[in-house]
Amino acid sequence: MTATQKPKRGEIWLLRFPFTNLTSSKVWPALILSEHGNDFIVLGIFSRIPSGILKETWVLIDSQASYFKQAGLKKTSLVNTEKIAVIHRSVFQRQLGSLSTDVMSTIDIALKKSLKLN
Repeated sequence: MTATQKPKRGEIWLLRFPFTNLTSSKVWPALILSEHGNDFIVLGIFSRIPSGILKETWVLIDSQASYFKQAGLKKTSLVNTEKIAVIHRSVFQRQLGSLSTDVMSTIDIALKKSLKLN
C-alpha cells in the first residue's frame, strides 16, 4: 500500500487475514468497515460458497450481479459478517475494488444480525 492510499469503508482489499485460532493468517480479500487510526475493522470475504441455504449473516457477491466488476473479485464470493477482524494498516497489500452503498446496506443488516444488535 502506498503512503497516500488509505482504505475506506466499502472498499475490498487484499490483506493477511488471521485464522480465528490466531495460529496463522492467509492472504484473503476483506471488506473495510471502519478505520481507527492505523487499525481497520474488516470482514472476511471467501470464495468457497456452502451448498444449500446461506446464513442470514452471509452476503453473496454474485459474479452475475451488475456491481460485481466494481468489486474486483475473481469469482462469486461471500462476505461473512461473522469473520470480523481488527487489522493494522501494515498488513494491507492492495485494493481490489469496492462495493456500492446498496450492497453495503445489505451487509450492515447482516452484520447487525451477526452481532445480535436487532
